[in-house]
Amino acid sequence: MSTIKDIAKLAGVSISTVSRVLNNHPYVKDEKRRKILQVIEELNYQQNVNAIHLVKGKTFMVGVVLPYVDHPYFQAIVGGIIEAATSSEIAVLLCPTNYSQIDEIKYLEMMKRKQIDGVIICSRANTWEVILPFTEYGSLVACELVEELPCAYTDHFDAFSSALNFLIKEGHKSIGYSVARKNSTSSKVRFSAYHDVLEKNNLPINESFIFPDCIDIDDGKRIVKELVQLKDRPTALLVNGDEVAAGILIQAKKEGLSVPADLSIIGFDNQPFSEALELTTIDQHLNEIGKKAFDLFLHGGHQKVCVPFDIVIRNTVSKLQR
Repeated sequence: MSTIKDIAKLAGVSISTVSRVLNNHPYVKDEKRRKILQVIEELNYQQNVNAIHLVKGKTFMVGVVLPYVDHPYFQAIVGGIIEAATSSEIAVLLCPTNYSQIDEIKYLEMMKRKQIDGVIICSRANTWEVILPFTEYGSLVACELVEELPCAYTDHFDAFSSALNFLIKEGHKSIGYSVARKNSTSSKVRFSAYHDVLEKNNLPINESFIFPDCIDIDDGKRIVKELVQLKDRPTALLVNGDEVAAGILIQAKKEGLSVPADLSIIGFDNQPFSEALELTTIDQHLNEIGKKAFDLFLHGGHQKVCVPFDIVIRNTVSKLQR
């Protein structure tokens, strides 16, 4: 394998001159630069990337911690991160954990071993008390509101409250909702918003209208199967993801329920397929959250970026008679 010393010898220059050319430094005469580049090509010389990283103290790589790589919610955030990273010299490493605390720590420890420069956390299994000490080894950016870190996030309380108030304005008094992990930060915030809005409107809070552990289409189908067993059913559901909402639409049809006449639905995320389903949904602008998160990683600081949401009104919510 060729070395810088070999290049210098064949080009008739010093090792330091070769190093300047390899690192695109100025102050090398054009004739010498052309000769060195010619020798590099003839020898098919490849720089030792690991050695460069050790010298510069940077890997030019960011890890993105997420539970799944095949879920539309996380795909949208990752898409924004990769889009923002394209114009930089930073490579993006996806770090799926399946919500394993151990796997999550393994990825964070890559910063300690200088294998990555930082981590963008899309969703987490560990507490922040466990995660925050890793800021000693690299940059951490969160996709939820965290006082100690730079973050790009959705105001879940405001988004959930707005959707609930929209349903109430349309005449709905029996409203249910679904969440993914019941004890996640966003789920706790949505639960708080649910209680707050219903209490302010003097509406009953029915625990049987709350459906946890909902992630994909099959979970949406499960919700409808449980709904039809209830004596008193909600007239509307606020669903934590458009994929779950799609499952509800599929199973509702099988059970003979009409959407929105028998059951109104609001999804979350405004995924591309939502328009085809004519699904009313909340657009969190996940792609933008990903872009902002990467910018925070790239430029540093402790900025908190709250990305605005929109309620996209389509055809899965009906107006009820008061």
